[in-house]
Amino acid sequence: MARKKKKIEEQEKEEVDEEEDLKLSEELDIDFEEDFEEDLDLEEELDLLDTEDLEAGLAPSETIIDKDEEKKQLYLSCGIHIGTKLLSGDARRFIYRQTNYGLYVIDLTKTDERLNIAAKFLSKYIEEGSDRIIVTSVRRYGKEPVKKFCEVLGCKAITERFIPGSLTNPLIDDYIKDASVVVIVDPHADKVILREAKLARIPVVALFDTDDTLDGIDLAVPANNRGKKALGLAFWLLARQILMELGKISSEEEFKYTLEEFTSKIVPMYRQE
Repeated sequence: MARKKKKIEEQEKEEVDEEEDLKLSEELDIDFEEDFEEDLDLEEELDLLDTEDLEAGLAPSETIIDKDEEKKQLYLSCGIHIGTKLLSGDARRFIYRQTNYGLYVIDLTKTDERLNIAAKFLSKYIEEGSDRIIVTSVRRYGKEPVKKFCEVLGCKAITERFIPGSLTNPLIDDYIKDASVVVIVDPHADKVILREAKLARIPVVALFDTDDTLDGIDLAVPANNRGKKALGLAFWLLARQILMELGKISSEEEFKYTLEEFTSKIVPMYRQE
């Protein structure tokens, strides 16, 4: 009888625990709904994550309250916060939530904060026409943003194959003797220069998605590093903030370049007529 009574008590306790877990889950869902009033459906999320295109986005709010709200809507519309379905231990600190379809959402406050830190850091190495800052991208949607970024700031862009030894072997023609910092778009795709920068002890700044690791990276900027609009936005904001750090412009309005100029013009095959 005692065993039977104990078993009944355990079952009742489990039922109470399940009810509490369900209640907590519902409360968390309510919190998410308050932060994201209208969640993306699966098709929209996959479109924002797509490595081949980034045309879909969240509809911006009709009422812009202030500059912070305007920037937030810009971030959302470009999908810079949409990560992958994979989450590394290093990326966990940058995550805001996970969607119903398994995609991890990057905390926009972390993205904004680290873009400003990266701009402050890179501004110390800017010398127009020099090779102190090397900016590179193997991803095709990163090539145009990198080229425009380097055109505006006078950095060295590498958008073709990186020649091994360019940072470590003074005997080859492609050796870059003045390299002081490397900026990469994707730690996976740009692994060759990342590995070489580590050997040469050159600091690396990288856009950092949810499936990336911090090995060899000195400053990570959490962001969608696959989407076309997300990449354009990241380099547009970074270039603008660097010019403000250098005192070449006194306000965001003085930045004469548009977001479209930093965004890749490549049209995917399935959209071509």
